[in-house]
Amino acid sequence: MSRKCELTGKGPMTGNNVSHAKNRTRRRFLPNLQDVTLQSDLLGRSFRFRVSSAALRTVDHRGGLDAFLAKAKDNELSAAALKVKKEIAKAQAGA
Repeated sequence: MSRKCELTGKGPMTGNNVSHAKNRTRRRFLPNLQDVTLQSDLLGRSFRFRVSSAALRTVDHRGGLDAFLAKAKDNELSAAALKVKKEIAKAQAGA
């Protein structure tokens, strides 16, 4: 399981641990990933994703999973999220 947000594509970053004596050693900054179940209002189903807490706040801010995926860029989404986005778009076109 990769350490990557399925909705925003946010992944690990690298940097330095800096001691008091200014010795620098490499380290990784990992995203704060959570396993969550998000509800789609349009499809009436829930989907499980592994998302960062920042992405979760953004989903709430934009008004839910449907609105978030409508604005999301395809290259940032995982394969599972991209599949859900296409299902939502298809349901919107039919309604």
